[in-house]
Amino acid sequence: MSNRCLVIAEVAQAHDGSLGMAHAFVDAAKAAGADMVKFQMHFASEESTPQEPWRVAFSRQDQSRYEYWQRMEFSETQWHELKAHCDEAGITFLCSPFSLRAVEILKKIGMPAWKIASGEVLGRKMFDAMAEAGWPMFVSTGMIGWEDIRRVVKQVQERNLELVLFQCTTAYPTPPKMVGLNVIEMMRQEFGCRVGLSDHSGQIYAGLAAATLGVDALEVHITWHRGAFGPDVPASLTLEDLATLVQGVRAIETMHANPVDKDELAAELQPLRQKFGKSLVAKTSIRAGEIIAHHHLALKKPGAGLPEDKWDEIVGRTAVRDLAKDEFILEKDVA
Repeated sequence: MSNRCLVIAEVAQAHDGSLGMAHAFVDAAKAAGADMVKFQMHFASEESTPQEPWRVAFSRQDQSRYEYWQRMEFSETQWHELKAHCDEAGITFLCSPFSLRAVEILKKIGMPAWKIASGEVLGRKMFDAMAEAGWPMFVSTGMIGWEDIRRVVKQVQERNLELVLFQCTTAYPTPPKMVGLNVIEMMRQEFGCRVGLSDHSGQIYAGLAAATLGVDALEVHITWHRGAFGPDVPASLTLEDLATLVQGVRAIETMHANPVDKDELAAELQPLRQKFGKSLVAKTSIRAGEIIAHHHLALKKPGAGLPEDKWDEIVGRTAVRDLAKDEFILEKDVA
């Protein structure tokens, strides 16, 4: 894995069953600056029954959630084509499996890691099938507490697999008070692994906040626009939002990678300090031989003359030459 934060653009079902739309998201995610574009591989007959209830009854097109999953299916050949498109576009293909069939197809396609969705984390058969590939595990924790997290981490570590553990809250959209930024450092400290945030807030703020904490990966859902069709739209970023998020993450990384020495910086900015600083000047005209009093002095820009801390040293001394209003008062001008 790269040392920089991996930004993962999660398409999920935003393609709405259109293969062309799925391919369009590949190019759009790349253009926005994402490192990875992630899909979900669903096969209704392998993972669901007609009795599965709606999470959100959003569709007037599908009579049941089972029919919706059927409409989301692509063939194995089509999945290979999507992976090839990602390779051509220069963006990494990632996909979450939701059945053993999906696991086997993804093994053939090849990926840099498994992304295990929150609802699939505790499935041992799925885990064992994925672990056989020896790939790193990106694990979301949106529906589980610490006991289950520890169990999953132990399973991964027992296999000597690389782990990225994602703080996640399964709420669409996730309100700020439920994002759980505090959990990120708790995971890092307890498990000594790489950590990430899988964000469903639908805004860029949580991702930027996580970047300041030095997360290794950041996953966000994407959509074409806020009025698009689909259950995840309220929890998604537009492509414009995604581009802004990526720019922000990279800027934050640059800030972290370049700690500032205040003394060195002050030395570099000395010319600006002179421009913006103030100097002692004659508030009114002063005649040669006149004793300088407080009412003779003022502080005005630029800072190329005597600084303010010389004020009391100048008061009470004698002007050795005539000084015009607003003229700098220098050491050579007083006795």
